Amino acid sequence: MRLPELLRKAVDNGRDLTRPELRRLLELTDPADTQQLFEAAYEVKRREVGCLVHLRGLIEIGNLCSKNCYYCGIRRGNRRLKRFQLALPEIVEMAREADEFRYGSVVLQGGERSDAAFVDFIAGAVEAIKRISGGRLGITLSLGEQSLEVYRRWFAAGAHRYLLRLEASNPELYRRLHPADHSYDQRLACLGLLRQAGYQVGSGVMIGLPTQTTDDLVDDLEFFRRTDLDMIGMGPYLPHDQAPLTAAYPEVGNDRGKQLQAGLKMIAVTRLYLRDVNIASTTALQALAPNGRELGLLAGGNVIMPNVTATRYRASYQLYNGKPGIDENSSESREKLEKSVASVGEAIDYGQWGDSPHFARRNRRN
Repeated sequence: MRLPELLRKAVDNGRDLTRPELRRLLELTDPADTQQLFEAAYEVKRREVGCLVHLRGLIEIGNLCSKNCYYCGIRRGNRRLKRFQLALPEIVEMAREADEFRYGSVVLQGGERSDAAFVDFIAGAVEAIKRISGGRLGITLSLGEQSLEVYRRWFAAGAHRYLLRLEASNPELYRRLHPADHSYDQRLACLGLLRQAGYQVGSGVMIGLPTQTTDDLVDDLEFFRRTDLDMIGMGPYLPHDQAPLTAAYPEVGNDRGKQLQAGLKMIAVTRLYLRDVNIASTTALQALAPNGRELGLLAGGNVIMPNVTATRYRASYQLYNGKPGIDENSSESREKLEKSVASVGEAIDYGQWGDSPHFARRNRRN
């Protein structure tokens, strides 16, 4: 099948794409061909979720982490990192700023902890954000593996979306990215617990990892669909100079153009294949190119997470080298974001939660 015919099939009924067809789209390299791919994905985006960008004010609540993932800058074993944990009044003030900016939603993201004090703290933070915003702010959590009881408690407090990235759906690749005490099966089980607790469920992977193949990425796409995710947060693999994976594979991740294109193609094919899910255009894309997030929107993304964390903490929350905006205050970020979104002909959906259309449609079916 010629590429124009394949892309027309993808636009009309992308859920019928076969593994070889998904692989072919991910392996496009000619700039004219990849541009056709992005335009096809944008056509589906416009039809299925619209061209309004949903915002999530990102609050990086702390870098204390029980995990020791080999790729991550805030891993437990990084002894050179200055650790921090925001106090509740700081989180509330950052959420208040997001509310004043009319972002509509916030994300509480941090290192993975499951101790009782942390569980209580997050429940209190969610309740406080709901209270100070008069219930206006939607709340997404990205705080790792927890028990069903904890997920339910945080949901009852007012959180309604949860992002738990898998990073690699191939169990063998997952094992190469994590120490032996990190369980692939437990990670998968937690995605099921989140659905059981009532959340809109998100996950995602890294793209361009050492030893990763195109078939691995096709597996990821099929995993997203099989798990019936509501939102996808994924981005290109970027090395961190204090992470073991960087030392083991020093040549991987340094071709910025290649990593950017791989990330954009994965967004586009995900949009074609999954249709109506929310897809983030991540900061990692911006780390690879100044207009990376805008390119992500044009490839099919519809969510951006502007950072509202106080600048004094941002240098201590770098999962990879070269994270952009660590010295840029929230007002500056907002002004730049408005201009960048307008530059690609889109608008920001201010003051809205921006829930996943996929989640809404599944609930109507049920």
